[in-house]
Amino acid sequence: MELFETLNARHCYRGPYTDAPVPREDLLKIAEAGRLAPTGKNAQTCSFVLIDDPEILKKCGEMLDRPACMKTAKAAIAVVAKPDPVFMGRSFHVEDASAAVQNMLLAATALGYASVWVQGGLMANGVGETLNKMLNVPEGQSVLILLPLGVPAEEGPLPVKKPLEERIVFNRF
Repeated sequence: MELFETLNARHCYRGPYTDAPVPREDLLKIAEAGRLAPTGKNAQTCSFVLIDDPEILKKCGEMLDRPACMKTAKAAIAVVAKPDPVFMGRSFHVEDASAAVQNMLLAATALGYASVWVQGGLMANGVGETLNKMLNVPEGQSVLILLPLGVPAEEGPLPVKKPLEERIVFNRF
């Protein structure tokens, strides 16, 4: 898929997945896209837990009951970040994770998979802490984002984006 086709096709998919597996080879390609993302001061504060164990996926689906994709995901990627200060006492782990996730979402789309950025659900009811323990995340690090992956069972609606003319100005407002 060409870059701008991929950008236009990428969307947040919350529906169920088919039974088609996500081969480890594809999981590695998607993680490689995340590894290649820019990071603040090149600190590379993010790691990725590639999840294809059906028992772990089932537990994730139970913890994160919504959206439907969590219950039917054939794989997932947990983005783990370490909030180390790297410049003037500031950490860029959130920005690093965000850039990595965007790259991985685009790679997943290009490979024919669908996903959704799951973050809010990790903040409620101790889900994030439980996930950290389940994945043996080292002390001082935590799962910030979870990406369920699979072949979509339904056609997902593409988001309606405002025209570029409504979102840009040249030189100043």
